[in-house]
Amino acid sequence: MNEPKRPMPAGPATSVGMFASLRYRKARDRVVEALLLACGMVAVFITVAIVAILVSESAVFFEHVTLKEFLTDPLWTPLFADAHYGIMPLVAGTLTTTFVALAVAIPFGTTIAIYLSEFAPHKVRESLKPVLELLGAVPTVVYGYFALLVVTPVLQKLLPELPGFNMLGAGIVMGLMIVPFVASVSEDAMRSVPVYMREGSYAMGATRLQTALRVVVPGAFSGIAAAYILGISRAVGETMVVSIAAGMQPNLTFDPTQPAATITAYIVQVSLGDLPHGSIGYQTIFAAGLVLMIITLLFNVAGFFLTRKFREAY
Repeated sequence: MNEPKRPMPAGPATSVGMFASLRYRKARDRVVEALLLACGMVAVFITVAIVAILVSESAVFFEHVTLKEFLTDPLWTPLFADAHYGIMPLVAGTLTTTFVALAVAIPFGTTIAIYLSEFAPHKVRESLKPVLELLGAVPTVVYGYFALLVVTPVLQKLLPELPGFNMLGAGIVMGLMIVPFVASVSEDAMRSVPVYMREGSYAMGATRLQTALRVVVPGAFSGIAAAYILGISRAVGETMVVSIAAGMQPNLTFDPTQPAATITAYIVQVSLGDLPHGSIGYQTIFAAGLVLMIITLLFNVAGFFLTRKFREAY
């Protein structure tokens, strides 16, 4: 009988080829790691550069305006002869439109996400989600004119004394604009909840709605919170909708039925004007931008701690 052939021992040429292949893979991995590190460092560098520019330019502004005046003066008229530099009117307009938008986007976006994740048939979900995400591709200027020419006239029929420019109409349309972001990210988070958690809930006799609200939503809360933070950042930084529909007049009020200016709207107004670079009026946009960045940072930090606390609870 023929004996089975034994594998021949690796020769010098084979060993050299194996070591060369191993060195090539290690070198390729190092190159990939270096590229990924460079990409991450670019993002960090851009963030640090933005903060440095805002702080350095704002320092020039605060050489002429005290911090107390900046935070307590109820008037914001840096472009007038009788200049006042109180940022609170712009902060009030920004926060009011943001909260109106969130009052629309969070309930609608979360409800849509629950339906798509837990109740919608596969074909319906695969058809509705792309259409929903397409709403996020609509230019914001279109939303602005929609708020001014469609939403505001409808609101004026319900509230006859509502002015043509108001924060309510702008906030509602901003909320509709944010709904796709909240719904899409929340739905992805809910879909990632393990199936055994749903099956365990069903085994205990829970209905689909009870399972969705008491099992799926808490289990996906970290992703849902990320969707909310994304929506908040989107609302705080929105420019065109508030510029077109909310008005450009700084007004220290939290009444959404009144016109007001936001921080982003003011920055656009000054950036497109004829103010000379280096003037105190021009420097105000950097101080306003710094405040906007701080507001966004505070919302993100609050969302981070809320998410961590909820994770520890569950």
